Parts: sequence; C-alpha cells; structure tokens
Amino acid sequence: MLELPPYRTPQVGKIIVRSIFDRTLFVLGRAITVAAPAGAIIWLMANVSISSTTILTHCTQFLDPFAKWFGLDGTILMALILGFPANEIVMPIILMAYTATGNLVEISNLSALHQILLQNGWTMTTAICTLLIFLVHFPCSTTCLTIYKETKSVKWTVLAMILPTIIGLGMCLMVNMMMRCF
Repeated sequence: MLELPPYRTPQVGKIIVRSIFDRTLFVLGRAITVAAPAGAIIWLMANVSISSTTILTHCTQFLDPFAKWFGLDGTILMALILGFPANEIVMPIILMAYTATGNLVEISNLSALHQILLQNGWTMTTAICTLLIFLVHFPCSTTCLTIYKETKSVKWTVLAMILPTIIGLGMCLMVNMMMRCF
C-alpha cells in the first residue's frame, strides 16, 4: 500500500515568496559574490597596461604556444578561463581581446564577426576546435557550486570540472592533428 501525503491546494502567495527567496535572491547573491569581482578582474586585465600592452594581451601571448597544440589560440584559452563565472561571456571576451576595445563588445553583423575572426588568424581548424572546447569543457561557477551543494564533496566538484576539460582538450588535440595531416 502506498501512502500519499494529503492533497492541499497551492497557495499562490507562498509559491511567489518561496520562488523569490529560493531562486531570485540566490542568483542575485551569486552575481554579487562571483560575477561582479570577475567583471572587475576582466576589466582591469583589459585596461591596465604594462609596457604599452594590456595584461590581457600578456596573458594571451603566454598561453598562445600551449593553445596552438589544441588548434586554438591564447585568446580563446584565456577567454575560457575568464568565462568561468558565466560561460555566456566567453565569446564577448574573445572579441574584446581581438578588437582591443577594453570592454565587452557585441557584434550584430555576421560579416563583421567573420572579418574579425579572419584577421586574428582563425582557420577551419580553429573554428572546429573552438566549437568542441565550448561544447566540452568545465562547467560555469554556478554549476560547480550546485554540484558541491548537492554532493558536499570537493572531489566530485573538481572531477566534474577536470573530466570534461580533459575530454574537450583531447578532442581538440585529435582534430588539430588530423587537420594538419590534410
């Protein structure tokens, strides 16, 4: 025999209050604690110069040799790292670094986007590897916090970050090697 809890009609007021406290305030709190500092770091890296070159450019140049192994460039790799708080800002970070504007940019014209990517050395291999690493890489900070909250384990949270990243980089490495053969 299955015992079901008593049926009660939903109380709209309680549902609204619970959704505001459980979801909205959680997202706003996360934005204040994670997104705001990340935005400040990205802005500083893009606007503070050392020897007339921004910190962001120095970092991308440092990562460039490593990224070339995976069919990417240092800018893409740096954008993935800086995009950890929110994956949706990765492409604007790439465009900001390529255009050297010092702030996040949105390009509505696809032909302008095509020109920017071509001017910065994108090839078919770069496009395929970028797509692969975007699809298979570490989750954003919100997902990592949720994994930790659900599992109460740093081990599973780190594994959830490392495993997809290794798989994505491995796929990029294979594609890059295959494209070099052709």
